[in-house]
Formats: sequence, C-alpha cells, structure tokens
Amino acid sequence: MTAAVRIDGWVDPAFDAVREAFAQNFSVFDEKGAACSVYVDGEPKVDLWGGVADTATARPWTEDTLVLVYSASKGATAVLCHRLAEEGLLDLDAPMSRYWPEFAQRGKAETTVRMVLSHQAGLPALDTVFARDELLDGARVAQALAGQGPLWEPGAGYGYHALTFGWLLGELVRRVTGESVGAAFAAYVSAPLGIEFFIGLPEGLEQRVALLVDAVAPGPDALEAISDPELRSRITEAMAPDSLFSRVLSTNGALPTPSAQVWNDRALWHAEQPAVNGITNARSLARMYAACVGTVDGVRLISEQSLARALVHRDVGPDRFVPVSSLHGTGFQLPDAIAPLLSDASFGHPGAGGALGFADRRFRVGFGYTQNQLGGSLTGEQPRTLAIIDALRSCVCR
Repeated sequence: MTAAVRIDGWVDPAFDAVREAFAQNFSVFDEKGAACSVYVDGEPKVDLWGGVADTATARPWTEDTLVLVYSASKGATAVLCHRLAEEGLLDLDAPMSRYWPEFAQRGKAETTVRMVLSHQAGLPALDTVFARDELLDGARVAQALAGQGPLWEPGAGYGYHALTFGWLLGELVRRVTGESVGAAFAAYVSAPLGIEFFIGLPEGLEQRVALLVDAVAPGPDALEAISDPELRSRITEAMAPDSLFSRVLSTNGALPTPSAQVWNDRALWHAEQPAVNGITNARSLARMYAACVGTVDGVRLISEQSLARALVHRDVGPDRFVPVSSLHGTGFQLPDAIAPLLSDASFGHPGAGGALGFADRRFRVGFGYTQNQLGGSLTGEQPRTLAIIDALRSCVCR
C-alpha cells in the first residue's frame, strides 16, 4: 500500500466513480504514473492523470505526458488499415501480394490482408536472426518475412503475431500509400482528430515520455495458484526460453517484450514498429476509438458497415502457442473472459503491461488508459483496468 497520490484532471460528475477507481489503483495496485480518459457520444467525460512519469527523478505525470503503449499500438495500426480501406486504397480481402508482389513467395500468394490483421498468416516469428539495431530497419525485416515460409497454411489457424504484425503491416502501408507507416498514420488518423499518437516519436518530444517500470517477476507460487492444470501446463511450456512463444515475444532474444530496460531507449522510440512502439496518451486513445463508433468534431474513422465486418470473430481454433488465447476480429481484440471490456459490443487492443484502448458500439464509448508500471500477471489479467471498466459500466448503465 502506498500513500494517496494527487489526481489531476477532471470528470463529468456522472462519471465520478471512474475517478475513484483510477485513484484507488495507486494505493491498491501500487501504480506509479497513469492517465485515463473516456469519451461518450463523441464528447469527453473523463480526463485524469496522476503519479510520476519517472520514478528515479520523481518527474510528475502531467497533462501532456506520453508513454509507450506496446500492443495497444496494434489497435491504432488496425484503425489505419480500415481507414485506408474506407479511402479505397486497400482491399482487406485482397492478397497481400497485390500490393507487395514479393510476399507471394513460399506458399503465401493467397494470404490476404485480413488474414495478417487477424494473426492467421503463419508468420509469428522471424527465421532470420537480426541484432536489435537491425530490427529497427523495418524494410530489412519485411524483406526477410516476404521470403519466409509460413508455419501453418495461412487462414487455417492462428497465433498471435506479437512483433511481426508490425513489420508486415508497416510494409503493406508503405506500398499502398508511398509513405512510412508513421507518416501515413499521422495523415489519415492523428491529424484529422488532432491527437498525439506517434508511430515513430518526432524529435524534440523525448522529455515528455514517461519511463517504463519493470514488473516484479511472478514467483513459483503464482504458477501454482493457477487452478486449471491444462492452463498451468501451457504457461509452463510457453515460458521455456526456447519455446516458440518466447521467440515470438523476443524476436530470437534481440527485442524482449515487455522490458523497461530494453524499451526505455530513444532509438526504439524513434523507430516505426507499429505492433509495439506507439507512443501516446490516454486522451488520444479514447478520442481515436470514439471516432470509430461515432463522430468526434465531425470526424468518423470507420463506417458502420466496415465496422460490422471488422468485428466478426476470425480466430481459427486455439492459439498455436500463446497459452492464454484471446479473441480477434480484423485487427482488434474482442471481449473475452480475461478481458471483458465494457460489453460484448466492445473492441480494441491492450498493451503488454497494462495500457488499453477500446471502443464500445452499444454505449458509444471511447476509452484510453496509459501507465508506466508494467503488470506481470501470468494469465494476462489487468486488475487496474478491470476496476476502472467496472466503474465505467456502473456509470453508463444507469
């Protein structure tokens, strides 16, 4: 338990329960620094922040603090791809090779864009070994993936593409728009909405970025506490250093994720890896997702027709290597037992360690949560966001 932390920002009085839940995270879950934002019907209702952005210096978390959000970046990349489809620049059901001819090698000619967005491409890990600095060159990695054979027949199964998702879609966006994925995201999503979400941090903003804090590694008791023996066995297998799951999360050991020690690195902030290195704030996440289910200051990112197709459950069988499976639409994660979100009409994407952005079609909500303390749950549960979402549900269900 820690002393009470000052919470800044504001809430609509009808959402005061969200403020209370957010504040409790600092005392109950030892939160370091965080922000939370909620939009309803395109209007802001919650905008809160508190704690410290740098535990070493006690630099405070302020209104304009940014932070790396790991795989919450995937949701933003998915929004960009759907936006490009709305603009007629991308057909999500077309083969990747229509836009990227070299991708057709080694049995991938019929792999569609939607398969890649849905983690069905069979390319979750790199066969080529790259040093960490080399991984920052997205074009080199994309070239390697184009020449790589899939681990399963594309479309016949799925496995979470934790890092390769970004290199695959980053190259696709470059081929379609002629711009880097960061520049395209800025043009098609960030600029129209006036949000601060960067895939590749611009020079000069480094001092605004919060530094991540590693989670305490789960002890042996945490594994024994998992009551389901099958799940316990799968987690044990996945945690082995030579497992496919370990390769997927670390890119053959060169880029372990999550890791504050590795990712508190300006070189990684400035790179463009749209699976994991988006840097943003809660306000921008909430505003982006609000514009997916309604209009925000005249901007709507995804039409209802496109959204209906995007949220069809796409997973084929259980995840091939991740011990705790999640449900996927086209680029978005859907509610499940571990991440129930607001309702069965929610969609979005979490980030390793705790960040979360999502929208809800039923309640017309956009939600964003960012933090620097990384969570360490073996099963992926995030009690900090679950508590806030429970509070939010009590507000919108009145």
